[in-house]
Amino acid sequence: MPFAPLQNDSFLRACLRQSTDHTPVWLMRQAGRYLPEYRATRAKAGSFMGLATNVDYATEVTLQPLERYPLDAAILFSDILTVPDAMGLGLSFAMGEGPKFEKTVRTEADVAALAAPDLNKLRYVFDAVTSIRRALNGRVPLIGFSGSPWTLACYMVEGGGSDDYRHVKTLMYARPDLMHRVLAINADAVAAYLNAQIEAGAQAVMVFDSWGGVLADGAFQAFSLAYTQRVLAQLKREHAGVVIPRIVFTKGGGLWLDEMKPLDCEVLGLDWTVSLARARALVGEGPGAKALQGNIDPNVLFAPPAAIEAEVIKVIESFGRPHSGAGTGPTHIFNLGHGISQHTPPEHVTALVDAVHSHSRRMRQTV
Repeated sequence: MPFAPLQNDSFLRACLRQSTDHTPVWLMRQAGRYLPEYRATRAKAGSFMGLATNVDYATEVTLQPLERYPLDAAILFSDILTVPDAMGLGLSFAMGEGPKFEKTVRTEADVAALAAPDLNKLRYVFDAVTSIRRALNGRVPLIGFSGSPWTLACYMVEGGGSDDYRHVKTLMYARPDLMHRVLAINADAVAAYLNAQIEAGAQAVMVFDSWGGVLADGAFQAFSLAYTQRVLAQLKREHAGVVIPRIVFTKGGGLWLDEMKPLDCEVLGLDWTVSLARARALVGEGPGAKALQGNIDPNVLFAPPAAIEAEVIKVIESFGRPHSGAGTGPTHIFNLGHGISQHTPPEHVTALVDAVHSHSRRMRQTV
């Protein structure tokens, strides 16, 4: 179906390493509990899954941060665990707690029973993508997303979040054959899921490898990176004649940036432990270079507005002057190094977004 023409394409241009008149900015978890309007909508929905599975509510909360802040992209309101939930593991969220699965995947029998889900079980996600894209009316692009195969596996094996990843690492070291089987199923499911989001209207897609950084060197390459690449290899490069940028974010992945450069994607997301200048030198320049996304510490948002502005300037200056003019070159998309905290004062986000736009415009005007 036809959608409204895009009015602000700075995010997509930066993803493709094309020049922009300012550094585009969006925030991981920008629709969330730090916003009182989000909390009000969630109360109406009755639960997190009630919110995520209702197309009207998911559309409403996706647009809420855009009503407050001049952000350069919207991201689908959903959860990274929708895919394993559709596999029949029984996802639930208790108030004030993280996600929990009714069933875990730890034994040979559990793995044998695992299969990529019927995408019809995820229809609510695709319907939300289309609804949000329509509601945006071309204001900014819409990003779709999924958890990475490894990150999904962590939750599936642990049964929820974890401090030590004992169960998933036990399976990985004791029965690598079973772990590879889980990851292969996850990778193919994630690829199909993201392609369906693209068909529904997502203009870029992001793979969140939130727990890749908990792996040892060697294990990261074999159990996370390889399966992220398996996802990327299956993704649509364009839809309706338009290129669909692909973003990969590995929290704690700064050690392996040089090994991530060959990934078949356009953008690499960085957490706050990584020097943007170093990342640009490693993966942001020359043949096969990536656009970079990130990477201010989310806890900066608890500081006063003047301190937030100073830290924003440090991040922008660390990346350095972005590409200008025709063709392609090094570009930066401003973001947090991980998701925004639920305790963040909403007015502090205003200070951050305004500082990104104003300083990045000034930078482009100076010789």
